[in-house]
Amino acid sequence: MSIKASRYQGVRKKSAVREWVESLIIAFILALFIRQFIIQAFKIPTGSMRTTLLEGDRILVNKFIYGAKIPFTDLSLPALRKPKRGEVIVFIYPQDPKKDFIKRLIALPGETVEIKNGSIYINGVPNKEPLVSNRYYYNRPESEYGQEGQAIKVLEDSYYVLGDNSSSSQDSRYWGFVPKKNVLGKAMLIYWPINRMRIIK
Repeated sequence: MSIKASRYQGVRKKSAVREWVESLIIAFILALFIRQFIIQAFKIPTGSMRTTLLEGDRILVNKFIYGAKIPFTDLSLPALRKPKRGEVIVFIYPQDPKKDFIKRLIALPGETVEIKNGSIYINGVPNKEPLVSNRYYYNRPESEYGQEGQAIKVLEDSYYVLGDNSSSSQDSRYWGFVPKKNVLGKAMLIYWPINRMRIIK
């Protein structure tokens, strides 16, 4: 084998390795972009959303629908639309920014919400939307956000959220409202385990 041919093969081998490394870097950057701005996977740690979500369920969360956050800033991308009542949302826990919570959105900014006889009242009227009205909600006498006979006005740019498993959920009844800036996205799909794969409603 000539020296010229050997050098050519060496260059070709280095070129193949370089292409492989570049492909890995591009794939890594693309994965980070998708996770930050489009879709992120989460694992359900507790039973606060039973029976909609069970402990160990792995879900995909749509982050661009409400406007994904731009890292290291207070800015967000333009939203496709605002969160709607009854949707299951993932958000940064207001009392600990290192934790992400998942709950059902019950009341919107500026609305008055009350839990009475297990039902949700919005602006003094019983809520009839199936995603909200088909479960029982408990009052929390020890909390300023969930007492019986107490109508609470949701702050502007904030939301009132509750767990579907009302008897075992740390939610707005305990710690108040979720600021709009804390909302990460809409829970979209259970993808694991396979036998629980479904659209989240």
